[in-house]
Amino acid sequence: MSHKIESESEPRFYGFTRTASTVLTHVVCIGFTVFITLLSRPGTSWFSWHPFLMTLAFGFFMTEAILLFSPQGSPIKKLTHKTKGRIHWILQCLCVSCAVLGLAAISYNKHLNGKPHFTSWHGWLGLLTVCVVGVQSLAAVPLIYHSLAKGWSLAKLKRYHAAAGLLTYLLGSGSLLLGLCSAWFSASVRESIWYLAALCPALCALIIMNQVSRAYIAKKRMQS
Repeated sequence: MSHKIESESEPRFYGFTRTASTVLTHVVCIGFTVFITLLSRPGTSWFSWHPFLMTLAFGFFMTEAILLFSPQGSPIKKLTHKTKGRIHWILQCLCVSCAVLGLAAISYNKHLNGKPHFTSWHGWLGLLTVCVVGVQSLAAVPLIYHSLAKGWSLAKLKRYHAAAGLLTYLLGSGSLLLGLCSAWFSASVRESIWYLAALCPALCALIIMNQVSRAYIAKKRMQS
């Protein structure tokens, strides 16, 4: 319904640009994840698991979980909203699992090397993001099992979940960007590659923000 309202109220050009931007986001999040995987070579050390798992969590799983609801570029847009919701939750659970394992890997690596924990903005923001995404996933359970949401408006719960989800995604993107400022990554790539890599989570965050904000605009039009 919201997709129909959008298509009737704006030129085809804007619809094409949104489709192109969503497809670009799919390509960027996959490419960025593959790049970090090749660079970190997971399994070569305890530290190698950290950038790989965190990128997999916030750069891939969380991005794709949100893009499932894109009216222009969802890979499963023909499925029902209920089915999309369940797949979204599964991807979010995979995101949480990878994030917790990534946090455990870097913590154990620091323990082995006798280094202090959480001494940088990247470390503190990463810890906060892992905690928030875990709470966010648990808070989504009433949206899947409606019987748990007695006394609550599902429409309001969905709005709160979307707003909190966007905040969580921005935290994850910020954590990835700060990770690119680490000594490990800066020493592993040339300056030009660094800027291209930093553009990936920033670009995905902008497109995701646009998708979520447009969903709110569409709902307001339906209600007016």
